[in-house]
Amino acid sequence: MKKNITSRHFEASEQLKDFAHEQMDKLTHIFDRITSCSLIMEEHPDHDNPQGAELVVNIPQKSLTATSNKETYEKAIHDAVENMKRQLRRYKEKKLSH
Repeated sequence: MKKNITSRHFEASEQLKDFAHEQMDKLTHIFDRITSCSLIMEEHPDHDNPQGAELVVNIPQKSLTATSNKETYEKAIHDAVENMKRQLRRYKEKKLSH
């Protein structure tokens, strides 16, 4: 799986990037045919929860997206990954039932 991490308008620390890679690796336990995974982190100062994460996962013939805004980037990344896990499980169940 190819992984890409983008931080808009700030420089992400190595610790944050490592955390993001670990979280994205968990997705392969749910669905092993992921071709690429992109994480975009961005700050939204006008929101109640200013740190945002958008996760785009490409699987054969489909692209799934999950977004989250939380108090910290770690929480936003974790929430987006959990949302993506639900989407991947649902996709996998639909595919196996047909």
